Amino acid sequence: MPFAEIHVVDERTRFIEDAHRSLLSFSELCRRYGISRPTGYKWLGRWQAEGPPGLVNRSSKPASSPSATPADVVEAILGVRRSYPDYGAKKIIWYLERRMPELPLPSRTTVHNILTRHNLVPRRRRRVRRWHPGRPDVLADTPNATWSADFKGEFPTRDGVLCYPLTVQDMHSRFLLDCRGRLSVRTDGVFPVFERLFREFGLPQRIRTDNGIPFASNALGRLSRLSVWFVQLGIMPQFIEPASPQQNGRHENMHLVLKRRSRPPRSSIRQQQRAFNNFRSEYNHIRPHEALNGAVPADLYKPSPRPFPTALEPITYPGHFETRLVSANGGIRWYAERVGVSQLLAGHDVGLEEIDLGLFDVYFGPIWLGRFIEHKRLIVDSPHPGRDRRGGSTRGRRTVKKVS
Repeated sequence: MPFAEIHVVDERTRFIEDAHRSLLSFSELCRRYGISRPTGYKWLGRWQAEGPPGLVNRSSKPASSPSATPADVVEAILGVRRSYPDYGAKKIIWYLERRMPELPLPSRTTVHNILTRHNLVPRRRRRVRRWHPGRPDVLADTPNATWSADFKGEFPTRDGVLCYPLTVQDMHSRFLLDCRGRLSVRTDGVFPVFERLFREFGLPQRIRTDNGIPFASNALGRLSRLSVWFVQLGIMPQFIEPASPQQNGRHENMHLVLKRRSRPPRSSIRQQQRAFNNFRSEYNHIRPHEALNGAVPADLYKPSPRPFPTALEPITYPGHFETRLVSANGGIRWYAERVGVSQLLAGHDVGLEEIDLGLFDVYFGPIWLGRFIEHKRLIVDSPHPGRDRRGGSTRGRRTVKKVS
């Protein structure tokens, strides 16, 4: 075993001292320190020549490198990058080939390494990948058991405005509850659409969406402001697996029909909305559906018996749960310390169910947020700390650090 890395100079000093005492043969001494005899003689020679400073590690960089990129080429590469910060390695090579053909240009990889070495390549922030529970159950055996919602791309109008249609459909009957053009996919424009639907048709049991905004986010439980509101209303947010639109196939099929029937572009967003309204009327009351044996969605759909509440009730948890209020900074207090949860849940209670000594499952209503490890004071976004759902390591990710 080689010298211990943490106390390498101290180890080498002790080796020199033991070598000078001559209590053991040099071979035995090197064996006990886990080094070879040539290495032992090297450190003895450095000590005799330089004293204690000779025991410090030296750079292994060669004194010269004949294959290194010439300095004038490096300077030309850096000059192009500074003049055109958006040029990558390939564009820099093309640029120099046209304007300085006499330069011996290196490979694309070498140019990229030169830029990186001079801190001219910004580091990309690593994206946190949230754990997903898997394929959602197909629970659409009755009307309003599951609604599906999504944005269908963008529809440009002839006056230069982009229209983003928000579509909401009952999965059981295929009844298109709404197709509402929005000026963006921001959350603020989605709340009034759902509130009007809830007042008109009642509340569903769950709403299935993809993992994009405004339905989901990268917070614990993939919650967003919209899905937090759904939970407060007693609606279970249901997210399909990432990159799996087939898990919302009924909705995607409706989008294909919508795209065909809503073209060409209308003159304004108001005219585009009229086209959406005409499509919705035909889709619900005229167009026979093969999956419904020729019936139309209006024949099967009926409003939900669950009315839109006049006030939001606080979320309650079973008696054996620990409950904690999430403060404005997104943390909860745990024995005089703060543990980060999510600022989306500020002002709401979360429930903690102890499943083992010092190990808690954390919930917001029915939504599982993660697993709280008490001695580390952090919430791990995985049911198996240290392993993700597919068996991969979660080291260095999927954790919410303690709030200072």
